[in-house]
Amino acid sequence: MKKVILILVIALTFTFNSNAQDDMVKTISLEQITGEFVQKGLTVSEGSYVFAISNNHVGTDVGFVLVPKGKDASKPENHIKTAYVTSTVKDGKVENSQTTKLSKGRYVYFCPLNKTPQYTLIVE
Repeated sequence: MKKVILILVIALTFTFNSNAQDDMVKTISLEQITGEFVQKGLTVSEGSYVFAISNNHVGTDVGFVLVPKGKDASKPENHIKTAYVTSTVKDGKVENSQTTKLSKGRYVYFCPLNKTPQYTLIVE
């Protein structure tokens, strides 16, 4: 009986460790300068991410918008709200989004405050 319990505990430990690794949140750091992002496109693996957006002396507060590619980015209902920074990014500062789960596909990101172009984020 003790062997059965020991085997069950070991199996559960491996299961919990495997799930914890799958749920690990990674950070995507993106830097904005006047009128653009320094990172012109990204490819990442499927998973959970926090976006860390930095304002490198743009001269205005900046933000971050993420939209599935093909959806109208001008419509807020198409924005992935968890990817918004929790507050606008002041000059010389960094702000984070909430945790955002990204599924395989293509997305676009941009800043409407800094009037950047739309860049592609690919999730494989």
